[in-house]
Amino acid sequence: MSLLPKGLPAVPEQTAAIARAAFPDGSLPIRVRDRLAEVFADEPFADAFGTRGAPGISPAVLSLVTVLQFAENLTDRQAAAMAVRAIDWKYALGMELADTRFDFTVLSKFRARLAGHDLERVVFDRLLTHCRGAELVGAGGKQRTGVVKLRVW
Repeated sequence: MSLLPKGLPAVPEQTAAIARAAFPDGSLPIRVRDRLAEVFADEPFADAFGTRGAPGISPAVLSLVTVLQFAENLTDRQAAAMAVRAIDWKYALGMELADTRFDFTVLSKFRARLAGHDLERVVFDRLLTHCRGAELVGAGGKQRTGVVKLRVW
């Protein structure tokens, strides 16, 4: 698999229009895409991907799926199903409404690739750095190690 760094794809016009109509107040995936899109980039993962071979799904997209998967406590199969059927997830991932191509097995392969290249914390660290800079997270009193309180959602 090769990597052609491009980040999150642009949200298709029809997907944006339908998502805004279906979720006039937004949803978690829509807010994540609108407020945190720059966190999800391909470049931090360049060392884990080759330059030859067929390009796979963008690490930026897979990173966003794993964040949404964690936020909604979903299995890989459930997260892949959401990417295929949920309008707000399609918006967040920059997918056409008719796009049904997302195989759940890419998620475990992505995590294995990250672990194999010591990149497990890249997404979390980028997200935390961005949220701190935007004052979206802060100390929330007594917290367990590794727990961050978000003020936005």
